[in-house]
Formats: sequence, structure tokens, C-alpha cells
Amino acid sequence: MSAEHAHPHDDHSDQDHGSHASYLKGFVLSVILTAIPFGLVMAGGFENRTLTALLVMGFAIAQILVHMVFFLHMNGRQEQGWTLLSTIFTVIVVVIMLAGSLWVMYHLNTNMMPQMNHDLQGFGS
Repeated sequence: MSAEHAHPHDDHSDQDHGSHASYLKGFVLSVILTAIPFGLVMAGGFENRTLTALLVMGFAIAQILVHMVFFLHMNGRQEQGWTLLSTIFTVIVVVIMLAGSLWVMYHLNTNMMPQMNHDLQGFGS
């Protein structure tokens, strides 16, 4: 067995894999993808709240992809089946979390005592 075939997993053809520059790019992209929606929401968003929510969710999806590529090193060049399985699992978990969170927030908004009067006149008198 030659030295070339002794360690098949020591392929250094992807020099950017796990380098400081790769992590720095991922970090900068993550900060940008966090700051833009944060600024948008703090500024009051658009008049159309649905557009604001969709834009924030779009940035969240982009940030998930950045984390998958730059920090988890998942890309199309890997030949193992685990990459596809991990991606499918990640998508399923994210969809469940987003749908569940939106469902809970919607029902809390519509069912939290809408008939209650919030002014405290006469309270304690």
C-alpha cells in the first residue's frame, strides 16, 4: 500500500475547508445577516407586516445556509451520503420549528383575553 492511498480522507484539495479565512467569512456574513433584519425591525419595518416577516424569515434561511456551509462544512463536493441526510434533517427541523413558533404566536395573539379592558381605573379603590 503506497503512502498516497494510506489515508484517503487526508484530501487537501479544498484548502479553504476549516481555515481561519473561511471562519472569518462565515462570521462576517452571519453578522450582516443578523444586523439587516434587526435594523429593519428596529426601524419599524415596512407598512406591509407580511413583507417584513417574509424578509426576516428569508434572512434567517440565508443565515442557516451560511452556517451549514462555513461552519458545518456541508457542500456539494462531499461524496458521503451524510451530507444529503443532514441537509434533509436540518430542513425538516427548521420547518417544524418555524411552523410551530408561528402557530403558537398566532394562537397566543388571538386567544389571550381580547375582551379584557386594560385600563386600571378603579383598581384598588
